[in-house]
Amino acid sequence: MLRRLHHTQPDDFAYTPANQAWAEAQITKYPEGRQASAIIALLWRAQEQEGWLTRPAMEYVADMLGMAHIRAYEVASFYFMFQLQPVGSVAHIQVCGTTSCMICGAEDLIGICREKIAPNPHELSADGKFSWEEVECLGACTNAPMAQIGKDYYEDLTAARFTEILDELAEGKVPVPGPQNGRYAAEPLAGLTSLTEYDSGKTQYNASVQRAVDVGDTVKRIDGTEVPLLTPWLGKSGKAAAKPATKPKAAAKPKAKPAAKPAAKPRGTKTTTKVARKPVAADGKPELLKKARAGGADDLKQIKGVGPKLEKMLNTMGVFHFDQVASWRAKEVQWVDDNLEGFKGRVSRDEWVKQAKVLAKGGTTEFSKKVKKGGVYK
Repeated sequence: MLRRLHHTQPDDFAYTPANQAWAEAQITKYPEGRQASAIIALLWRAQEQEGWLTRPAMEYVADMLGMAHIRAYEVASFYFMFQLQPVGSVAHIQVCGTTSCMICGAEDLIGICREKIAPNPHELSADGKFSWEEVECLGACTNAPMAQIGKDYYEDLTAARFTEILDELAEGKVPVPGPQNGRYAAEPLAGLTSLTEYDSGKTQYNASVQRAVDVGDTVKRIDGTEVPLLTPWLGKSGKAAAKPATKPKAAAKPKAKPAAKPAAKPRGTKTTTKVARKPVAADGKPELLKKARAGGADDLKQIKGVGPKLEKMLNTMGVFHFDQVASWRAKEVQWVDDNLEGFKGRVSRDEWVKQAKVLAKGGTTEFSKKVKKGGVYK
């Protein structure tokens, strides 16, 4: 089957702050130079956030990983788990049509999709709330027929129950996933007949369903705030090592500013100094440093849109501090945008200067708060 990008695309894409922190966390799982290994996870989170995988999202992820855009297109178009066209705003229904489900009534479920949603797969319903498709085996053959809605399996379906589920979703309700006939998991309907000592029925629902109900994400879009961001692979030493690098800098910033103000109190002197220190070069190149100042480099990853790879690129370029970024004028922003290979346009798109002005004064942004509080770079 030929899979192409949809003819209508949004102008841009950006992760929510929490999803951005999550994505940067995934990248740290891989050794230096192997960040591209995170592409499937990052593309999937983009799809979970938007519902489908847009071209700007693919390019955004590729930029984060330092990959050519075509590589992201290749991955997205190869795996059928990625939706390359808009899906229903409430739910995209994936009905398993392989042998076990087909024998047990999948064709009836597909008929209901054609009747209640749209005549053809991947078409949006008239109200834009639903879309559907038939998929290959989803691995729940014991509980056939079944459908995947969002991230969850709805199993042991009948035509009547499936119709009810669609109606409930249309009304804004979220039907509890899992078996729909009273079965607990994949054991006989009446319960275990052997190995009863391993009965795991200790929660209201089986493990995956209980998790979906507890977290409450089921069919909704994921913004990253649903569960805490955990990075156990970094270990205690990894998190502890990052703390000293960030906290002293935050404390040092306010001290540096009061010291500068008394020296610059006479207005004439202050104005003259500022103009002399910040001329806009003819080519727009901003003032760059050979190395970080005595207090150490700022954690530039607190700026939304700057990940580990981009921070390293900025340091190599000569950018180490928030106040450097905060001082950039339009022409200087353009110069940096043009010289960030693989990340062109990122400075203006993510409003780095606006963020850096807050951070340079010792303040915090919504993104930097989350990075320091629960993100990777604690």
